[in-house]
Amino acid sequence: MAVEKTYPMTQAGKEKLEQEVEYLKTVRRKEVVERIKIARSFGDLSENSEYDAAKDEQAFVEGRVTQLENMIRNAVIIEENMENSSTVSLGKSVTFVELPDGDEETYTIVGSAEADPFEGKISNDSPIARNLIGKQVGDEVAVQTPGGDMRVRIVSIK
Repeated sequence: MAVEKTYPMTQAGKEKLEQEVEYLKTVRRKEVVERIKIARSFGDLSENSEYDAAKDEQAFVEGRVTQLENMIRNAVIIEENMENSSTVSLGKSVTFVELPDGDEETYTIVGSAEADPFEGKISNDSPIARNLIGKQVGDEVAVQTPGGDMRVRIVSIK
């Protein structure tokens, strides 16, 4: 039997996924079923683009529910480790300065299931996080990104 992938995440991230599953099951499913019912009333299903679109949406919703339930079932909650607050790890926010121009950036390192760069949450699988994990304040780190190489100095870890 294959080993299932685990999904590291914060408790808040797991709750967000649970809320999305609940929304998809209670609201989106009903909306899609209603769209299918309306599309069926248009007659011939073989040339009914509304019906095809509604069925595609239904497949997407059901696939997303399955995906989210799997992630929730295999979630590994990241516990805040106060003992080692000076080292970059999963669940911590790290502020670093890009060298040499000094642009300061702050990101929270989370599991891939709750990564959202627009909210300052990057996946532990991202190139930046992989290079920062295990480092401490003051360390200079070379980071290889798809956009090119950069050097950063860690300013703070929370």
